[in-house]
Amino acid sequence: MYYDASIYWNKGTTSDINQDSLVLMQALTYKGRVLLAAVCDGMGEMGEFASGYLTQELTTWFEDGLLDALCRKNPLCAIRRFVERKVYSVQCRMHEYADNCGQNLGTTLSMLILWEKKYMLWHLGDSRIYCLSPCKNAKIRMKGIGNTKEIKKMNEFEKANESEESEKYIGSEGFFLPDFETGTIKIGDAFLLCSDAFVRRMTDEEITGVFAHAKITEEICKRRLREIGEAAIRRGERDNMSAVYVRAYAHGRIDVGHIKEVWEMRRKYVKRKHKDAGIIYG
Repeated sequence: MYYDASIYWNKGTTSDINQDSLVLMQALTYKGRVLLAAVCDGMGEMGEFASGYLTQELTTWFEDGLLDALCRKNPLCAIRRFVERKVYSVQCRMHEYADNCGQNLGTTLSMLILWEKKYMLWHLGDSRIYCLSPCKNAKIRMKGIGNTKEIKKMNEFEKANESEESEKYIGSEGFFLPDFETGTIKIGDAFLLCSDAFVRRMTDEEITGVFAHAKITEEICKRRLREIGEAAIRRGERDNMSAVYVRAYAHGRIDVGHIKEVWEMRRKYVKRKHKDAGIIYG
């Protein structure tokens, strides 16, 4: 299975910086293609450092720890455990920073991992994760505060939970684990991860019309992401806007033997590097 992916990133009309941070990475292994995508919306005066720190930690793990996770007996459980440990570790660091410097900081997290036909979602804060399907009766879902709602109920959902949502984020006040969801995907299924400002001024029909389409291509998606951002600004949106769109499609035949050979070489390299560093490699 292959994945098309596009990003959008805009600092808005009033800020000199963008407190949002994005991650979009792919790796091809003999066990299948793996993709990591995340949108982090920084909060507070140091919000750009909070979101940047979290995305850097995720990027480092994808480059150095993914091999170990996929080689475990239950790789999906290993990946989930890592993410939860990483979120806890990041919050501890932010608590320590706040105690030393007297500045609170935090970030939302909307994160997706795809491994062949499996998906894993993590969500905390007021960012968005939409799950789209090209089928005739497709629905767009929003994941937030441990619940999944249809997009037509989004405004009522946000209003009812506004105070609770604003208190839940990865940061220097309290400890929170992201909501988690896993499942399978089919060819044509897609995910849209975005900060709240990106879709705050969009209607239901605009979102479904732009993304819930079986024949959308990568170039078309890039253009439509940009058009949504520009439309939001024309309608008065001033906040930072970020989005990642990922869609699954069928792959052709690949040389699995060659990939397995390269993967085994990489595994031996990582094992040797850990041994040289005095790390016990399990």
